[in-house]
Amino acid sequence: QVQLGESGGGSVQIGDSLTLSCVGSGDTFGSRAMGWFRQTSEKEREFVATISWIGDRKIYSDNVKGRFTISRDNSRSTLYLQMNNLQPGDTAVYYCAARDNLYIDPSSSAHMYEYWGQGTQVTVSS
Repeated sequence: QVQLGESGGGSVQIGDSLTLSCVGSGDTFGSRAMGWFRQTSEKEREFVATISWIGDRKIYSDNVKGRFTISRDNSRSTLYLQMNNLQPGDTAVYYCAARDNLYIDPSSSAHMYEYWGQGTQVTVSS
């Protein structure tokens, strides 16, 4: 079992930066690929970024590539999402998620993730 809790969301202006954190409980955090997803009331849950369990592989959606950076600190059971040059289209609730099985590849598909946090709101305005 893995329990996840996000923090770091907020209201910012266009071009600002934010760093989201996701702290995991349980002793398998460091053995699971992790991902960030986001959702608005108008859209289905959207893939943002994913990272392998050891942190050597990272995949980003085209919408955020070059602006967002995913990272993790397994010693702290924490996943991060550094978001730069934020745009109104980035406004959403951001969720972190842990893969269903241990030591397997990261995935951009939300269906491959079993454990989810409660989400943190990011609002970008002009």
